[in-house]
Amino acid sequence: MLNTVPSGLGLGATSRELEVLRLVRDGNRNKQIADQLAISESTVNFHIKNIMDKLQANDRTHAVTIAVRRGLLEI
Repeated sequence: MLNTVPSGLGLGATSRELEVLRLVRDGNRNKQIADQLAISESTVNFHIKNIMDKLQANDRTHAVTIAVRRGLLEI
């Protein structure tokens, strides 16, 4: 079973998706995220797309902003 954020937050993101989003928040590019997590850049893209869909974000910066506002990430 995947670790997910409690559904009460209205997101249902996996712990890995949030880990990727934290690295996006910190200013990392997809290649840097892939290297840090020892995953492919395609997998990073997949996680970012999923989190953007779940947050209904227009881009990665918007996803971070929404996540901060919802209390999923801290600045």
